[in-house]
Amino acid sequence: MIGMCKPLVLIADDDPLLRAILEHKLVAAGYGVHAVEDGRAALEVARERRTAIIVLDGMMPVLDGFEALRRIKADAELAHIPVVMLTALKRQEDIVSALKLGAADYLSKPFNPDELIARLMRFGLAQAA
Repeated sequence: MIGMCKPLVLIADDDPLLRAILEHKLVAAGYGVHAVEDGRAALEVARERRTAIIVLDGMMPVLDGFEALRRIKADAELAHIPVVMLTALKRQEDIVSALKLGAADYLSKPFNPDELIARLMRFGLAQAA
């Protein structure tokens, strides 16, 4: 459809190479992307833009992904946004903690970017035409 807005995926990860790879893959798949390097910046962007979904790394400077997730889910204006944790933390305690905090999904690094895109599609994020 002409004029259809691309769903905006907000990526928060402190690894610039990973941000670049994800941005490339997601844009190629028809998504809009805004990438930031820490949880505080993710909160700011989520409040300013119409974010469809947030992908958070667990370990970041300034504000880690778990605290960012906690604040997102405590904010009435942001709580509806699905959050996917994408992190090297693989312990059961980390996964359970993120899910209890309100994460919609949890994907451990290393990961396949195509799997992330497939998981995003589960949240009704159809790619723009």
